[in-house]
Formats: sequence, structure tokens, C-alpha cells
Amino acid sequence: MTQKEIIVLTGTNSQVIIDVGECAEILHWGKPVSGDITSFCSSLLRPVPYGRLDNDVAMTLAPELGRGVFSSPCLEGHRNGADWAPVFVITEVESNAHSVTLTSEDALAGLRMITELSLDKQDVIKTRHSLINIKSTPYQVNRLANTLPLPVRAAELMTYYGRWVHEFQTVRQPLQQGGYQQENRRGRTSHEHYPALVAGTRHFDEMQGDVYGFHFAWSGNHRLRVDVKADGRRYMQAEVIYLPGEISLQQGEELTTPWLYASYSNQGLNSMSHQFHSHVRESILDKQIINTARPIHLNTWEGIYFEHDPDYIMEMATQSAQMGVERFIIDDGWFKGRNGDKAALGDWFLDADKYPNGLAPIIDHVRELGMEFGLWFEPEMINKDSDLYRQHPDWLLAVEGYDQPTGRNQYVINLQNDDAFNYLYERLDHFLTQYAIDYIKWDMNREVVQPAHNGHAAGHQQVVRYYQLVDKIRTAHPKVDIESCAAGGGRIDFEVLKRTHRFWPSDNNDALERQRIQRGMSYFFPPEVMGSHIGSSHCHSTRRRHSIEFRGLTAIFGHMGIELDPVKELQEEKQGFEHYIKLHKTLRPLLHTGRTWRIPSDDEAHQIHAVVANDHSEAIVLLAQLAMPTNSLSGHLRIPGLDRSAIYQVSILDKPANYNEIVNYQPFWTEGDCQLSGEWCEDVGLTMPILDAESAMLIKLKKL
Repeated sequence: MTQKEIIVLTGTNSQVIIDVGECAEILHWGKPVSGDITSFCSSLLRPVPYGRLDNDVAMTLAPELGRGVFSSPCLEGHRNGADWAPVFVITEVESNAHSVTLTSEDALAGLRMITELSLDKQDVIKTRHSLINIKSTPYQVNRLANTLPLPVRAAELMTYYGRWVHEFQTVRQPLQQGGYQQENRRGRTSHEHYPALVAGTRHFDEMQGDVYGFHFAWSGNHRLRVDVKADGRRYMQAEVIYLPGEISLQQGEELTTPWLYASYSNQGLNSMSHQFHSHVRESILDKQIINTARPIHLNTWEGIYFEHDPDYIMEMATQSAQMGVERFIIDDGWFKGRNGDKAALGDWFLDADKYPNGLAPIIDHVRELGMEFGLWFEPEMINKDSDLYRQHPDWLLAVEGYDQPTGRNQYVINLQNDDAFNYLYERLDHFLTQYAIDYIKWDMNREVVQPAHNGHAAGHQQVVRYYQLVDKIRTAHPKVDIESCAAGGGRIDFEVLKRTHRFWPSDNNDALERQRIQRGMSYFFPPEVMGSHIGSSHCHSTRRRHSIEFRGLTAIFGHMGIELDPVKELQEEKQGFEHYIKLHKTLRPLLHTGRTWRIPSDDEAHQIHAVVANDHSEAIVLLAQLAMPTNSLSGHLRIPGLDRSAIYQVSILDKPANYNEIVNYQPFWTEGDCQLSGEWCEDVGLTMPILDAESAMLIKLKKL
């Protein structure tokens, strides 16, 4: 196919215009335009300067070195040193108003590529490539990357960094020359390099600017990059990092990239998030999440750690139910020989010494109390001090002959070994079949070093087999909820979310740190998938202490839970937990369906977060005072997203215990009846109250 064709994909607030000839190039990705688009596209023909190639070279959806694109190509590979610079020509086009599929071939190199790209009504792009070897000899793939263009005005990046107990941190940097690259080689999505970034116009913020958000749906090694070419054009690329020799395609075999998700907004980061959240709710989330209230958790981990006593646990359950908990989870320490973190991983048999009567009495007790029951597993991991390792040392994911370093005193099981895979499935299936288990907390507490199968690199296939194991469990037990918990935020991405129901963003329950962690996560994920727990007053991760008000209000904005031993907790503290459980239940329908707004503040010491109902009938706003106010007065709170023509009743749902003791008097509107228009709330605002550092206030707006 050599004849030119213009294909237009249209969402609700964005549009993609693609020029399709021998190859395919996106000419426009932004606000929708109308008119004679095919004719208008002639205005975008580029000049060709001296001193370069004599013809224009397009930055296509699959950039090729063989065409003279002197930047990172889509494909790098070879056939025993040959066929290393393929030039694909489009042979078939299938398209409709929202998607296009392009088939391209290089007969000389013996390769076929299928490129899929769609734009849905939530204004989210999905794109991926599939590479097929059509020659008789093997083709070695080194790289296969998804590519999307960026306009020259995209001159700033917001990227992610982090570590364990400090995930989802964001940082800004200019995009002028050169570019940005992020690599993750830790074997899972990782705490350090969450696979997402945002590009935009200079100084874009929550409320304004052209922004382009990208999320790479892959749970293993990956590379993200944004490059500025010497001619000023720029593009984003996302790919799996294939280890040396890992991908060799025999004739007829196919390699498909993960999906790259992207969304454009001309109204800043909030609008971009609304689009991603809507897409997640519409196209990714299991309908169990959409159609049922997310039950409030109590997890035993920070309460008892490895000290398991059935009678004591049943008393914990009794007091949990009295506090309003809806799902009770037994964490690590329930299986044979598990008395600490140095032994027994892999031995997924109930510890008869700890549980002489089995799990059934506890589960029956939990369910009689009206709660669901959950159990912790870490299926992919193994300790060398375990019966499983002693019987099957060859099940380790490792390169034979090397002394691999441990992580959390454990190693990884090779899921590509069919016997190991089947053993893990059988053990999980056994418990889910024998017991009335509603929920699995699926953990993965270490990074992957030297992933090998039969001596060959196998990091990519290990991730694929993880997906297959979860899929098999979900098929057999479709009503069981699964949480992805990888030492907290180590495996959080859209591809995992297709198979699970909840993420644990961080092992850090410090409310001050959680404010930042949850904000970073909120750019791409709606609150109902974000596990957010009230921890004890003395945080186990940071050793800080926070009031129950600050901890409770921070935990409200997610899928709520609590981490404590209610048997040992003081009554006053338990009453605080109970208060925020009740408050969350009243707000849960709004929180888990409404639009999230990250509201700019006049003082960086504040973080302001809101959720507004889709019909604008109500809203809640959290004022979090992260540090001491910069000035004695802190400006105004302006609330977007309301019905500008309506009048709202403004009231305080929750505030610090010392709220009226730290000032002569607080703003009038916080003390009594206050009615304001949506227009006033957005454009003029309300005077900010005075709060102590590390405290918070919750505001309710109800349309009259």
C-alpha cells in the first residue's frame, strides 16, 4: 500500500489524525478540529533543510533506522547478524472512528508487524506492536518499543521516583535538548520507577496547560524515554527491557508489546486524571469493584506479626466487627514453620502447631460476625530453609553456579518450571476450595536477580507466567478479590489491575508520608483501588506519631482499612478508629465514583484534595496541613468542579481536636451556617483556617 490516507480517531475532548502511506505518522494529537481535515493536513508538510538527508523523514509509530530516523528505533534485532535494519511497508489498514490496525511487512528481512492504536470516549489512547517472524530462521529481538509523538511545545516533564516506604514521588524537569530516560531492571514494576510520566507545556499544573500522560502497562523490567531530536521534534517511547538472548522468534512465532496508555488534556493534570480514572473504571476494573462497596479491612500484620494464636485472633475479629470492620485478614505467619522472616516460604500448608483445629473455626467466626475473610500469600517466593527448597532446589529462579544475593531473606521461584507453577496453583486452589476465603493479599517482597530458565535469561517470561498464574486462579475462583502487594508499591500498573481488585501503595502508614504517596498515585488510579489504612499512633515505618484525626482523614481517601491489634488498643484510640470507619462508610459512595481534584493552594505547606460527585450534587474537600504555614495567614481555598450556578451548603465534617484552641478565632464560615455559589467557591473561595502542622480538616459541600 503506497497511496496516502488520512485516518481520524475522535474521543470526547481529543483527536488523533494519522497520515497513512508506506508508514504511519501521527500529524495531530490534541484538541478536536473539524472541516476538510484531509485538505488541511497539507499545511503540516515539513521543509527539508540543507546538510541533512534530501527527503523528509517521518517520525512514525514505528521509527526505523533503515528509513533514516536517527533516533531510538522501534525495533532492534537481527538474524545471525543479518536483517538488522528492516524497513516496513504497510500492506493492510483496518480502521473505524475509534481505532486503527496497521499490518506492515519487510519481505527481505522476513518480518511482519501489526500496530494497534485506539482512542476511546474517555480520551485514552492504547497502542502496541506485534512482531511476527515469517522466515525459516530464528530472529533475535533486542528491543521492541511503542512510540508516540509529542509537540514541540511539550517542554517540561513530570516523572516518578521513589523507594520502599517512599513511593510515587514526582519531580519536574525541563525538556529542551537531549531527553530523559528511566530504566527499571528489578524484575517487577518497582518502587523506584513506576512506569508513567507526564509531558506538557511549560509550567503546566493541576488546572492548566497542555499535558500528555503516559502509562506503560507492564509488571517487569522496562524503559521509558522522552527524546528531543536535533530538529526539535520529540517523542515518547516505552518498552520491555529484554535481557540478552531472551527473545528469539522461530518462524511463525509472535512477540507482542505491552499496551502503552496515553491521554491528552488541554486543562492540566486534573483533567488528564479524570480521563485515566474514567478509563480504568470503564475498561479495566473488574465489575465486582464497580458494583459493590469496597469492604473496610483489618489486617493482622502490624497487630501481631508472626505471633498467631487462634483464640486471640478470634477475639481480634470480634472487636474488629464491633468497630465496623467488614473484611478480616490473617497476614504472614499462618503456614508451617513460619515463625519469622527467614524460613518456610514455599511451604503452603497450615501450621498445625499454631492452628490445631485448622482455619475453619476462625473463618466461621469471622463470617458469623458479618465480615469477609482474607488470607496472605507470597506464592512466588521461597526460603532455602524450607521443605520445598530441600525437595526442589532446582525450582529457584537463578543462574546455576552463582551465589545469588537474598532479599528479605528469600529467593524467587521459577514460574517457567511447570512443576513449580502447578504446585503453586494447587496450593492456592486448595485453600480457596477448602475454605470460604473472599480475599487474597498477594505479596512479592523482593526484587529479581539473575532470572534464568534452563540457563537462559527469562525475566520477560517470568512476568508472563505470573500473569498466567493469577489468571488461572481468577478463572477457578472468580469471586475472590486479590490485592497486589509487592512490599507495598512494588507492582502497581494497569496490567496487574486487569487481574486484581486493589493495590497496597506502600508499606508506610505514616499519614504525612501517605499524603504525598497517595497524591502521586492519584494521577493514574482512582481512589477505590488504593488501599489506605489507619495505622497505629506510633508509625512502624518512620517512628513518627500522629493524631487519630490526621491518620483517619488521610486514610479516608482510598479503599480504607486499619492496621492494629484492637484487643490491646486503648479504648479512646479504638473509638477514634471507629469514628473514621463510620465516616468513611457515609462518604464511600461519593469517594469511589466521583471525580478526584488535586486543588492548588496558596501555600505549599498545604495539600488540598477533593472528590466531587459526577452530578455536582456534593463534594468533600480535605485540607491537609503538611508543615507549619509559611505566613500567619494562608490565603484562600478555591474549589473547582462544582455547579457554578448552584448554591451549596458548606459544613465541617471533621477537624483537629485543638482547632479552636490555637487561635483567637477561626474563619466565620467554619463555625456555622454558610451558603455559597459554585461560582464563588471556584473563583473567589473561602478564607483558609489556621491549622497546626501535620493535621487536617474535612469539608462537605451539599447542593441546595
